[in-house]
Amino acid sequence: MSMFEESMKEKVKEIEKIISSFLPEETGYQKIVVEAMNYSILAGGKRLRPMLMNETYRLFGGRGDEIQPFMAAIEMIHTYSLVHDDLPAMDNDEYRRGRKTTHVVYGEANAVLAGDALLNYAFETALKAFEISEDLEPEKINAMREISVARALKVLAEKAGIYGMIGGQTADIAAEEKTSVTIEELTFIHKYKTAALVEASMMIGAILAGASLNEVRKIERCAYNVGLAFQIQDDILDVTGNQEELGKPIGSDEKNHKQTYVTLKGLEEARMEVERLSQEAMSILEGFSGDSSFLCELIHSLIYRTK
Repeated sequence: MSMFEESMKEKVKEIEKIISSFLPEETGYQKIVVEAMNYSILAGGKRLRPMLMNETYRLFGGRGDEIQPFMAAIEMIHTYSLVHDDLPAMDNDEYRRGRKTTHVVYGEANAVLAGDALLNYAFETALKAFEISEDLEPEKINAMREISVARALKVLAEKAGIYGMIGGQTADIAAEEKTSVTIEELTFIHKYKTAALVEASMMIGAILAGASLNEVRKIERCAYNVGLAFQIQDDILDVTGNQEELGKPIGSDEKNHKQTYVTLKGLEEARMEVERLSQEAMSILEGFSGDSSFLCELIHSLIYRTK
């Protein structure tokens, strides 16, 4: 195991502890929905979004704990989207990460409620950053820090909503009913369905660390490139990947007549676009004064993954 892989493993463990610390207790008459929420978010995963958030926060010199509620919140929002994606009305999937999906275990109605609850609880959790900010200066609330938390909340709301992830998901559903989609439509879907939460993660990390507006804009562009390259690589792997490595059937896009960057542009051009996007993302990160070495390696591992 390489030093990077060991570091990743330790960081995931730390993120798991942070997420668990913010989860609600499974008590009361609403216990069933809380159980379904916790079942969903504790199903595992790479925890990439909170990791990208925290590493960007560190890149810009962030050292406090106000980042932690946002790390948990972004994973709650990501998880709620997966719970709803798995529903019979959407993808109708029975397994995710080797476990039965939430609607299979708790029923469709409770899965809908669990997704709704995770989205709402994400904002309840993120709002706790105000309390942490106050604790840092008990005698005098740092107004600039409070403004930063408010700005981070605005980004979280926008990138998760109709001008973000939900908008992309809506466009994706609409595209499934068409015989053909343009590259502009496909890019829109990828930008909002996949890249939006990556953008939110990295932007929030930068904002809470005190980055300038210009730096936050650069981080947004970097994150857009990462999200888009990640999705195009996913399309490539569906054609070239190994089923055992991927843990899911390959060729599903072609089987389902789903149009992807590969079907529209071809495998070679798709690979070239992944390379272009990733190089631009790395260049942006290396332009900042902070240490971006781990963040660059993390992004490289995401974009050029084989599973």
